[in-house]
Parts: sequence; structure tokens; C-alpha cells
Amino acid sequence: MTRLAIRRLTPELLDALPAMDRRAIGSRRDLVRLNRIMRHDAIMAGVLRAGANTPPRTMLELGAGDGTLMLRVARRLAPTWPRVAVTLLDRQDLMTDATRAAFADLGWRVKTIQADVFDMLTAASSDVYDAIAANLFLHHFEGAALRSLLAAAARRTPLFAAAEPRRAALALAGSRMIWALGCNDVSRHDARVSVEAGFKDRELSDAWPNGKAWSLEERRVGPFTHVFSARREAT
Repeated sequence: MTRLAIRRLTPELLDALPAMDRRAIGSRRDLVRLNRIMRHDAIMAGVLRAGANTPPRTMLELGAGDGTLMLRVARRLAPTWPRVAVTLLDRQDLMTDATRAAFADLGWRVKTIQADVFDMLTAASSDVYDAIAANLFLHHFEGAALRSLLAAAARRTPLFAAAEPRRAALALAGSRMIWALGCNDVSRHDARVSVEAGFKDRELSDAWPNGKAWSLEERRVGPFTHVFSARREAT
């Protein structure tokens, strides 16, 4: 059995660091650069656009970080998806005033929620959203926790889209080369373990609840990214 045959979760260093720690700030900066290189804004915008029958009015991003990835997604979608109300969920409130203003310039309304994803999605008062997006987030969960997260999301939206690390030899080799981009020690560690915890084949489809009621798509995009989308079938 090869090293990448099964998922292996290892705690990521960034998750354990205080938000204002120097290494954490540097690693978040690295993540912005790596998302650009992998073109996750274009990938996410494409998956959302393909899955939506009509432009959504509300959207939720899980594990949104500082919001800059969703801002780049919004720039791609805003010409045909006007006046979207987007909620950014994360355990830390990292959004800057400049990012908030940039959303407003696009005509999108943005709200941040600082909470645990399970607390938010399972709360009785939690809203329903036209679309839910997750970028480099699902690989933090395995087994029952992953299935519980996806089930909670399925109850809150008719369209779910995720872009995750692809668990493959080429992606692992790439993760070991990000030192050449100037990425710090936190990013170098977390990139490797993210690939080892990533997805391939139909692993997310198999974890999605009540698959017969949904149209599921799961595939590779480029050398590093694994995409999953779930769209509820019309009844």
C-alpha cells in the first residue's frame, strides 16, 4: 500500500497559533499566494456557476479565513451574480476593513461569523443559504466528523462546492517545493500534511448524505486540486 493510499490527518501548525503570531501572519500570507497559484478563485467560481440554476441571493463560506479568497471569487461572479449577501464563517475574525470595503464596491453585502462550524450549522436558528462554499477546509475532518459536517451543510443549502488538496504523488512533491516561493516553516509543514489529508476518487461523494437526492460531481482540477460539488435535484 502506498503512502497516499489512505487519508492521514496530522494537526496543522497554523491552527494552533494565535492569530497575531508572526509565523501565523506569514503563513496566512503564504496561503493567499498559494491560492492564487492554484487558481482556486477561478476554480471555485466555476464550480459555483456550473451548479447554480439561478444567481444566488445568499452564500456561506466555511473556514473563510481573512475573506480574500471569497473576495476574488466575488470579483469573478459579481457581473452576473449581483447583490449577493455572503456570510464568512471562521473561528477567528481576520477580515480587514479594506476587504470589507472591496466587497461593498462589488455590490455584495458581507457578514462575518466567528464560531465553530458545527455550532453554527447545527444551531436551531442557523439560516438556509442558496450556496455554501468551502476552500481547503474539509480536509481537516475525517470519518464521522466529516460525514456530520456534510450532513449539516446539506440541510442548509441546495448547492455545496468545495476545493480541496488532491492526495496524489505530484501534489505531495509540489508541497515540498514551496520553500522556493519563500513560504515559512508553518506553511511548509501544513502544505505537506494537507496533501496527506486530501481527497481523491469519490471519497467526498461517499461521505455526502442521501446521494440519490443530489447530483454529485467529484474530480481533479490541475495537479493539486480536488473539486467536489453537490446540487440538490429538483422535486
